[in-house]
Amino acid sequence: MKHMLIMRATAEAVEAYKDVDFNEVLTAMGKYNESLIKAGVMLAADGLADEPGYVVDFSAQPPVVSDGPYGEVHELFNGFWILQTATAEEALEWAKRCPLGPGSKLEVRRVHEDADFDAFADNEYVQKSKEWRAQAEQA
Repeated sequence: MKHMLIMRATAEAVEAYKDVDFNEVLTAMGKYNESLIKAGVMLAADGLADEPGYVVDFSAQPPVVSDGPYGEVHELFNGFWILQTATAEEALEWAKRCPLGPGSKLEVRRVHEDADFDAFADNEYVQKSKEWRAQAEQA
């Protein structure tokens, strides 16, 4: 079962990190990532740069593009991990070990599996999606 851990910041988190040596942050995150790798659960992870960024808003036609990321700090999506775990509880345990400080949040979401779409197995793009994932895994 795959889970995505989505790192989010709040104004409190931004304020708390102002006085923290960035080298300490890198070391703490590096140790956390290394523990995920050694446990064999990390499939992917990355942090996101502040700029450049864009927001594509689909509430109008054509969609409206504005500079991003979002202006509201509580909406910032700062990075992510994709974990392969046996259970949702295991993914939650890993999330709780992340070295984030006050005001930071991790959203834990299950990534869809092929079985979630069994009722639509005859859909052309459900079939193609399986093929695309298989090709990506071989690359």
